[in-house]
Amino acid sequence: MKLSPRMIQAMEILQLPLMALHERIEQELTSNPCLERRDGSGEGETPASAEQEHARGEEALVVNDDDGNRDDFERLADFEEAHAEDLDWMDRPHKPARLSGERDAKLDALANTPARSESLNDHLLHQWAFVELGEDVKEAGQTIISNIDDDGYLRTPLEELAGADDAPPTLSALEGALPEIQKLDPLGVGARDLRECLLIQLDAEIAAGQDVALPRQIVSSFLREVEMNRIPTIAQRTNHTINEVNEAITYLGRLDPRPGRRVGSSNVQYIIPDAIVEVDENGNVVVTMRDGTSPSLRLSRMYRKMARRRDTDAKAKELIRNNLRSARWLMQAIDQRRQTVRRVIEEVFQVQREFLDNGREALRPLPMTDIAAKIGGHVATVSRAVAGKYVETARGVFPLRMFFSGGTTTAAGEDVAWDAVKARLQEVVDKEDKAKPLSDDEIAAELSRQGIKIARRTVAKYRNVLKIPPARKRRQY
Repeated sequence: MKLSPRMIQAMEILQLPLMALHERIEQELTSNPCLERRDGSGEGETPASAEQEHARGEEALVVNDDDGNRDDFERLADFEEAHAEDLDWMDRPHKPARLSGERDAKLDALANTPARSESLNDHLLHQWAFVELGEDVKEAGQTIISNIDDDGYLRTPLEELAGADDAPPTLSALEGALPEIQKLDPLGVGARDLRECLLIQLDAEIAAGQDVALPRQIVSSFLREVEMNRIPTIAQRTNHTINEVNEAITYLGRLDPRPGRRVGSSNVQYIIPDAIVEVDENGNVVVTMRDGTSPSLRLSRMYRKMARRRDTDAKAKELIRNNLRSARWLMQAIDQRRQTVRRVIEEVFQVQREFLDNGREALRPLPMTDIAAKIGGHVATVSRAVAGKYVETARGVFPLRMFFSGGTTTAAGEDVAWDAVKARLQEVVDKEDKAKPLSDDEIAAELSRQGIKIARRTVAKYRNVLKIPPARKRRQY
């Protein structure tokens, strides 16, 4: 079926997460003059004449001598608060190049752009500039730093760096620069593998007078045994007790395996839930949409009048009418999105009501086709309404898609979602005797005793999804 551009736009808006929707609204406010932000009072639209006066700053003066011109001073204070940014701009020593009196949008954008955080390479190069070494070693160090990844590791062998360019640094210069780079901040940077990274940090603690001989010995010779949880083997070969080995491994856990991540900042993805789901005093589910965070929109009264006036130029009138239609459609699409997402959430929690009381273990299987049938829509509509949406509950913030999944049936005939099975599996592992952890077969048998029959391979699959190591690695000595 061919979809009209308007229908495509409505589907896109339905699929947008709340933060992306805010960005889309801001773009439309910038590009469409017929679309305006409604003030917080929610009252009727301001007359065009008043809008024009306010745009020019032409407000009536108070000029009242009563009570020491108190009204004048209060008005001045309000004006300074409302236009602080503009006043600050005018007070700057370097004024915009434009002589028309208008603010330069490009300069404003530059002034409001946050400074770029320092990258790891910049951070290292800044320190490297103050290191006193020969010119060839300094250049070799710059080559090494440019090849250090975001984790702080040098993954490229020095032999490859020595033959990379037309005039590459010599291997001896690279070998002389690397130990000096490994002394830079953050400690552990420039390592070629995990063992070297940890040893750099431990050697620095030894230089500071710390007794870390056993942790260093474990890192040097027994990292594979640590990975395989062979604590008795390590104790036997190092002539230490199991408790001493466990303490040393705990100490190693305080070191940083990715020192480069301490420099620079990654973009944090913020989540704004579309709705808050609560239970009222009567035990009923209450869904509250987070519409208060979205800009409230309205059509410009001034442009609506211009579109109706006979003396308006025909081309201008057509342009205004197109913008009005576009703005009206956008407002309708946003409202439709709100109604659809709300209905989907309400229907979801009619099925998943017990989740609000008992958590993931109470999740029930819920295919999207069931919700589509209840709201009288298509499965694709439900999928778009769910995509990127989050709900806030008393148990935390969860993606709406989490509540849709298949499942199995217990021995008692109860439907259980796969997420609930995972939660039961996690609970079984948490309660096991760590001195004798359960194998996958034993976990499957325990779940079967609880009425959930799943195969051993399914246990292994879900254990890997939950990042639960196998039994031999979970054993504590």
